[in-house]
Amino acid sequence: MVGKPFLKTLKIRRKKLKSYFHQTLIYMSRKLASIQKILALEPIEGADAIEKATVLGWQLVVKKGEYKAGDLCVYCEIDCLLPDKPVFEFMKARGSRVRTIRLRGQISQGICFPLSILPADFQIVEDVDCTEILEIEKYEAPIPASLAGKVKGRFPNFMHKTDETRVQVLQFSLDKHKGQTFYVAEKLDGCSCTYYLKDGEFGVCSRNLELLEDDENSLWKVARQLDIETKLRSLSANYALQGELIGEGIQSNKYKIKGQEFRVFNIFNIDKYEYLNFFEFIDFAAKLEIKTVPILDKNYVLENEIPKIIKLATIKSTLQKDSWAEGIVLRPLIELRDLANENLLGGRVSFKAINPEFLLKYGE
Repeated sequence: MVGKPFLKTLKIRRKKLKSYFHQTLIYMSRKLASIQKILALEPIEGADAIEKATVLGWQLVVKKGEYKAGDLCVYCEIDCLLPDKPVFEFMKARGSRVRTIRLRGQISQGICFPLSILPADFQIVEDVDCTEILEIEKYEAPIPASLAGKVKGRFPNFMHKTDETRVQVLQFSLDKHKGQTFYVAEKLDGCSCTYYLKDGEFGVCSRNLELLEDDENSLWKVARQLDIETKLRSLSANYALQGELIGEGIQSNKYKIKGQEFRVFNIFNIDKYEYLNFFEFIDFAAKLEIKTVPILDKNYVLENEIPKIIKLATIKSTLQKDSWAEGIVLRPLIELRDLANENLLGGRVSFKAINPEFLLKYGE
């Protein structure tokens, strides 16, 4: 007969396992293409053939008269890499990649297609993901050899990858958390990097992979320069430092930095499987003598108007006044989880607003 303590332990383990898979599915759920509603249509000054449409929190240009407010369409976000199909033929001249553009003074982010591009038997329901059925992939910029490194394995499953959801798809979350105190950090344009120590093993990861030690790899070089392994070993628990590597040889070095440097934006307690709250994060980074990304505001009261947040992100970089900032990242001072919201990666209340001027200037 199985004892009650054993059954209780088994129940807890099943609950944890279920939570892990649930979080993994959420992390993988970004919808590059989905069925969405045209929320509004507005004229564009001086333009007779096009008009401005609002889809989710995005604004884009559509052919005048092609849609009415309330119509459903297939919306493809920026960074969609469209397949070689007749319906997408017109995008080949642009490398089949959906980018931010400006038409008649209007910034346009994304493309709307009629529902007819979907298979005849596809169920038409608002917000349904069409990415796979349309064979659309996410554009990934080529990684220089000095950053790519030699692969050790996949990104470890005991922590989250570094990624943020764009604010344009988070109206529900903005409404839910409006009025709460957030902090605002500058989003740096570099190479995502994670350094961790778990059960005595030190590791270095790019955004998606764990890397073998390599004297030519920039992520490992900076780890040794900053003595990150020793610093993590001085702690009484298992931690991961996640941040951005910036400087020479990285994204055209927009910040005009000599050499390379690491700027931390997350500190993750592996044992507790949680991120540090803001002030713990700041104190912890200072203790380890690791620079953080620039903190722009510690007392931002969250607004639920997406255009205002995009305007907040349309700034010059604090690291280089002549360059546009890539954007901002917003998080509550006290960490929040919302596993019910499938658009929040990993269920963490944390999101980004990308500077449209940055996207236009650098062809993103």
